[in-house]
Amino acid sequence: MKKQKNNVLIIGDTHIPFEHSDYLKFCINIGKQYKCNQVIHIGDLVDMHSCSYHEHEPDLWSPSQEMEIADKHLKSWFKAFPKIKLCLGNHDRLPDRKRRTVGLPSRCFKSFHEMWNLPKGWQSDFNFVIDDVMYEHGTGSSGRYAHLNLAVANRQSTVVGHNHSMAGIEYTASEKDCIFGMNVGSGINRKALAFAYGRNFKFKPIVSCGVIFNGENPQIFRMKL
Repeated sequence: MKKQKNNVLIIGDTHIPFEHSDYLKFCINIGKQYKCNQVIHIGDLVDMHSCSYHEHEPDLWSPSQEMEIADKHLKSWFKAFPKIKLCLGNHDRLPDRKRRTVGLPSRCFKSFHEMWNLPKGWQSDFNFVIDDVMYEHGTGSSGRYAHLNLAVANRQSTVVGHNHSMAGIEYTASEKDCIFGMNVGSGINRKALAFAYGRNFKFKPIVSCGVIFNGENPQIFRMKL
């Protein structure tokens, strides 16, 4: 049986409702242009700034207001991508982490799918493997070569997001094989108030997405701002 060839579109961190206004259209166009038959969202679908463990911007919304606005944005993403594999990011897990902080069991809360009314075609998990490539958010990883370090730790080619100011591909080879680490970048609007903490950072977010062709050839596509 001939193995199916997969062109996988990878969407970066969106942090809805604080995504860049042109990022959805950009991802749609890249997916169509390169005939992608599978779609991965690398995580941090939503931001949940109002639930963060960090300082909140006092001029932003309450949790209920943020979720209502995010719901409106999500409708466009659901329509554009009826099937997605979503790698759960640290921001996606904020409500669950808050539950654990106050000591409440899971039965007291809706699941992530219920909370955001995700379509039936959307799957969510901490990681996925397609054509022997690992896809995960990258929670807990940092630094310029976090994507390569995770590939080495996983002992297989690995794609991550999480580090907004990084987008790139690094290879490492041994006598046994050659693998790559890829950071797909992000889809955020860095001027949004939720990201005010980064205004003085030297390295700014890179807005981009990626495609992996048949598990072997990764490529980054940067959105010109």
